[in-house]
Amino acid sequence: MQHVSVFRLNLLRAAYLVMAVGLAFSVWPHIIFPPDLAGGPKSVIRALLGALSLLCLLGLRYPLQMLPVLLFELVWKVLWLLASGIPAWRGPGLDDYAFALFVPCIAAAIVVPVIIPWDVVYRLYIRAPADPWRSRVA
Repeated sequence: MQHVSVFRLNLLRAAYLVMAVGLAFSVWPHIIFPPDLAGGPKSVIRALLGALSLLCLLGLRYPLQMLPVLLFELVWKVLWLLASGIPAWRGPGLDDYAFALFVPCIAAAIVVPVIIPWDVVYRLYIRAPADPWRSRVA
């Protein structure tokens, strides 16, 4: 894999750890002891975030291989900020749920781009040849 300093690898690990621990406290209690047994959109969001927290644990061992997890985290937070968070903040105001999301999303939108080794992202996901779409068996 590409050369990345141990310091940068440990920054990535710290980001994965913060995400995993934060989700462990905020989401996993609701997964283990669901407050509403009917399911619904909140149960889907909890399941998605629970899966994300488990993938973050893999990021502790394989920080570069799990870069798509950090990219996903960055993209969804920036999209939410641009499409919902900032317009609501500027307009009618944020409700309690949105306000609880707003500060962590701003923090992630600032910190995560600094942590991600963009040269590795470029080499792995933009410059590298794509996997074949079909087999070349004649």
